[in-house]
Amino acid sequence: MLVLLASIFVVHTATDIMLFVSTISNVWVVSDYADSSVGLWRNCTNGDCSSSLSYGGQDALKAVQAFMILSIIFSVISLVVFVFQLFTMEKGNRFFLSGATMLVCWLCILVGVSIYTHHYANSNENFYNGSSSHHGYCFILTWICFCFSFIIGILYLVLRKK
Repeated sequence: MLVLLASIFVVHTATDIMLFVSTISNVWVVSDYADSSVGLWRNCTNGDCSSSLSYGGQDALKAVQAFMILSIIFSVISLVVFVFQLFTMEKGNRFFLSGATMLVCWLCILVGVSIYTHHYANSNENFYNGSSSHHGYCFILTWICFCFSFIIGILYLVLRKK
């Protein structure tokens, strides 16, 4: 049981770190021809990330930014609640609060990445010259976090303290 709890804690911590990295990095979409990438906050060209996004004022992008920040907040809260419940909860009880908070994080990731996928992932609007592009590591990391947060949330709901 201790190994299971420790492994859930490690995976949850790794998910928090990956969520943080994928939200702050600017490699959600990468150009195939130029040395440029686009993130949630900036457009990076030739290593210079000073230019802002051409569509930075759109409500869809602001919603993605908000949901990604909310997912980080709920994931960290879930981890803190899990550690708190680990030491204070009576034996035989389930980690319902941790699981529910982690599933809210999962829902925030789902909404944020779905909006980004629909509006920006395959758009020619990402780069000024209209070149083709592919998904960057942040986009892929976020979908991995989506899977991990669902698995962790379900494990919290099923797991009993022994």
